[in-house]
Amino acid sequence: MKSVYNFVVTPVGQRYNNVKKVEGKELIVNTEIFNHEHVNRRAKVISTPIIGETDIEINNDVILHHNVFRRWHDVRGVEKNSKSYFNEDTYTVQPDQIFLYKKFDKWHSPKGFCWVQPIENKDKYNVSNEQDNVGIVKYTDGTFNVGDLVGFEPFSKYEFVIDNQRLYRVYTKFITIKYEYQGNEKEYNPSWAQGG
Repeated sequence: MKSVYNFVVTPVGQRYNNVKKVEGKELIVNTEIFNHEHVNRRAKVISTPIIGETDIEINNDVILHHNVFRRWHDVRGVEKNSKSYFNEDTYTVQPDQIFLYKKFDKWHSPKGFCWVQPIENKDKYNVSNEQDNVGIVKYTDGTFNVGDLVGFEPFSKYEFVIDNQRLYRVYTKFITIKYEYQGNEKEYNPSWAQGG
């Protein structure tokens, strides 16, 4: 199956990530379909668009927008699939719904996005564990270097867990400053993100 403008993907795992393993047993952490935090965002590319240039290839893993696999209720309360749905194992995805892709066991960011890991807050009078709107670039579109310490606009981050690390997807245009390292910055990754 090929699409003219869209990628065709299949989910890696289930549509929702509702179950966590705790001491060898399964714990159901969510039973709601409308909660975007538990929607699977990982897929494998089945085919690339006929029209358009892309670095993404067949069999690459991709990180997608949460609405691709999501189900929802219409105004009458009827449960529906997303507009990306073709069948339970096949979805069509617009290029702007792919936020990260894995090629040769390395994640790459499409143009327009950087992925930033928050850093620990050193201010002992602040109750937050992480410093607001500052982080270390983990994946880049080439605008910044991996490892750069950057600042970004408030409300411009979107949280993902990639390979057991909590990262923020930030539009490159919302990164406003590149800091010089002080030498005492530590990456912040909460324990709940490390559990897989």
